[in-house]
Amino acid sequence: MEITLERVQAEKRDTLFRLLQYSLFEESLTDMNDMNDDALFDYPWFDTYFSEEEREAYFIRQRGTARILGFAMIRRHEDGRHSIAEFLVIPKYRRQGVGAQAVKACFALHDGLWEVKPAYGSEQAKRFWQWVIGRTADHVQWKDGMFTFLMKHKEEQ
Repeated sequence: MEITLERVQAEKRDTLFRLLQYSLFEESLTDMNDMNDDALFDYPWFDTYFSEEEREAYFIRQRGTARILGFAMIRRHEDGRHSIAEFLVIPKYRRQGVGAQAVKACFALHDGLWEVKPAYGSEQAKRFWQWVIGRTADHVQWKDGMFTFLMKHKEEQ
């Protein structure tokens, strides 16, 4: 299954918010986040994905269809580093290459130093990120629960 990234527009913010809630629910198994009184998981940075240039959100879609397979949220830090802030592939589409394709597409958006913190306490998430980053990036390091690495487009190498 081939994927494409589609930048989330403001009119689709509710769709992204629902997907983010699925992700935060899933992560709550290991990171011990709790729901608030409205039965939602708080995410204080959500609105900034629609108001700050330093944050980008993408739907992961099946190429040639409108089917949403997941999402990715990317943050650019003040020092120029990029990070995957949030990432989800809907469970039905896992182990089909969707996640690896989506991660590679995200990394292709920006050259330079990247960082990824797998979901806290999730060995499965750590193994996924270790596998995909190891096949995609240069100078990979693991320290304090975070992968750091360098991304360069092929034509610049």
